[in-house]
Amino acid sequence: MAGRFTPRTPGRAAGLPGPRPAGGRTRVWAARKGPLDLPLTLGPLRRGPGDPTYRTTPDGTVWRTSRTPAGPATLRLTATKDTAHAEAWGDGAEWMLDQLPAMLGELDDPDAFEPRHRLVAETHRRRPGLRLARTGLVLESLIPSVLEQKVTATEAYRAWRLLVRGFGEPAPGAPEGMYVMPDARRWAMIPSWEWHRAGVDSKRSDTVMRAVRVARRMEEAAAMDQTQAAERLQLIPGIGPWTAAETLQRAIGAPDLVTVGDLHLPGIIGHALAGNRNADDAEMLALLEPYAGQRHRAARLILLSGRTPPRRAPRFQPNNIAVL
Repeated sequence: MAGRFTPRTPGRAAGLPGPRPAGGRTRVWAARKGPLDLPLTLGPLRRGPGDPTYRTTPDGTVWRTSRTPAGPATLRLTATKDTAHAEAWGDGAEWMLDQLPAMLGELDDPDAFEPRHRLVAETHRRRPGLRLARTGLVLESLIPSVLEQKVTATEAYRAWRLLVRGFGEPAPGAPEGMYVMPDARRWAMIPSWEWHRAGVDSKRSDTVMRAVRVARRMEEAAAMDQTQAAERLQLIPGIGPWTAAETLQRAIGAPDLVTVGDLHLPGIIGHALAGNRNADDAEMLALLEPYAGQRHRAARLILLSGRTPPRRAPRFQPNNIAVL
C-alpha cells in the first residue's frame, strides 16, 4: 500500500556529505577527448537545487543516485584534468561504473562540431569540457521531464523532490538526505491525492502512469538512434516532441535533438543569432540548420553564452494546486 509523504529530518546540510562509507566499488577513467568538466557535463541531470538524486560539494565532488537495471546505486565522482575517479555503492554499482565513460561523454563526438557564429565559437572555446552525457536510463529523465510540462521550474522541482523523497528509498552509501527514485511499480502505486499534494495535475500524473506501465519498452529506447527513440516515447499519450527531446538529450546524449515547443528557447536562440527575441520554433530551427547533426550542442552553447534577451514582463508566478 502506498504511503503518505513522511518528511525526513536531514542529518546534515546539503553539500556536506560527512564520512565516506566503506565497501564501494571503484574505477578510474581517463578521457580521450579533452578535459573533463563534471558540472558542465552532468549539470543537465540535476533537477533543481534540492534534487535528492544529485548533489555537489564545495570541493567539486558530484554525488548521483540512479535506479539501474541491476538495482539502486549511488555514484561519487571527482575529476582532475582529464581523469575521473569514481566510487559506487548498491546493487547497481557495477552497472553504474560500466556506464561511467558514456555518462561522461566518451560516446559524444565534440570534434564533429564546427561553430558557424562568432558567439558560438567564443563559447565553444571557453567551454572545452562540454560533453553530452549519456545515462542509458530513460525513465529517470522521462518522469521529471513530464513533471516539467507547462509549469514553472520551481513547481516541477518541488514535485520531483517530494515524490522521490516520499516514495523512493534512501540511497546506498550516499550522504544523508539522498534518495533513489521509485521503481516503475512504486510509481504506479502512488495514489491520486499524493500527486495532488505534490502539485501535479492529473494530465501529467496520468502520463507518468502510462509510461511506467510500459517501463521496459520505454527503457529499450536507450539503445535506439534518436529518431527511433523519440518515436518510441511519443507513442505514449501525453509525451510530445518537447518531452521526448528533454528526455533523450540526457538518456542517449542526442547531439541533434532540439527542444521544440519550449516557451523560452526560440526567443533566446533568435535573440543570440539574429537579434529576434520573438523567434518561433520554425525560425529557431532555420537558425540552427547550419549545425545539422549537432543542433542540440549548438543550443547548449548558446544557452551557456549568457546572451539572453532582457526581461520585459514580471516573472511568471507558479500555481499551487495542492492548496485547492
